[in-house]
Amino acid sequence: MTAPRHVVFGAGAVGLATLDALRRRGEQVRMVNRSGRADVPPDVEVVGGDASDPEFTVSVTHGASVIYQVLNPPYAEWTAKFPPLQAAVLAAAEAGGARLVSMENVYMYGRPAGRPLTEDRAYDAHTKKGRLRGAMARELLEAHRAGRVEVAIGRASDYFGPRGGAQSNLGDRVIRPALAGKTASVLGDPDQPHTYSYIPDIGEGLAVLGEHPDAPGAVWHLPNDPDTRTTRQLVDIVYRLAGKDKTRLRALPPALLRGIGVFSGTVRELVEMEYLFEEPFVVDSSAIAERLGARATPVEQALAETLESYRMQ
Repeated sequence: MTAPRHVVFGAGAVGLATLDALRRRGEQVRMVNRSGRADVPPDVEVVGGDASDPEFTVSVTHGASVIYQVLNPPYAEWTAKFPPLQAAVLAAAEAGGARLVSMENVYMYGRPAGRPLTEDRAYDAHTKKGRLRGAMARELLEAHRAGRVEVAIGRASDYFGPRGGAQSNLGDRVIRPALAGKTASVLGDPDQPHTYSYIPDIGEGLAVLGEHPDAPGAVWHLPNDPDTRTTRQLVDIVYRLAGKDKTRLRALPPALLRGIGVFSGTVRELVEMEYLFEEPFVVDSSAIAERLGARATPVEQALAETLESYRMQ
């Protein structure tokens, strides 16, 4: 099996945004997911298989120069499925001599404690998912330092944008109600400043990490608008752009999440992450802007593009 130069593991919102960024560069891309099906142009190859199987990952990436790992197991299955998935993709990059670009979040840092999150922040997670993320990041960076594989890590905060869907705090629970003039729902305290990453900026940032000579061997916070707003301010912009005179917003109470979590494993896993929205949560992405030239879309433009993507559905 002969691969294009770029292979993307994952065909969800971030994987497709990465595909878009690479195609803007004229690159041929192979997408890999479990089903072998994805909403992509007809000339994009999609291969189905088990990404936790090293034999499969080595085969499907044969000849690739850059591999992007953006797969994300179901929230309730992280502990069991995430480490072997990463290990298999890492094995593929090592076997083929490809650069590995890994997409991460910022859970490993733990509570912001009144300070913006920067790439040199210690891993001080108090949650099981944060500790898992920290251990996986260390594994990748150790592989790079050992000379086994060239690794660049991109980290994003909570995302929003086209294809964000129900997984986004500024997705289905906000955009659809705003367009209909109904009440939006968000997690946590809407009056705390909170960094949100725009999905197309995540894809562009990952593409930059795949091509820039200075990217490997480091962690990079993917581009976000440096003018951090509160969730309420962002929802206000959404309603204004939707042509509504009044914002209708409610915060989902923690007790409700805990109650739903009794019956839903996914919601149950959200409970330990409530801290993300309990205090100012600011992620500094100045390094990738200043050193690699990847800059964020202004947030009002990003929200307008997100609204338009929902209108076109």
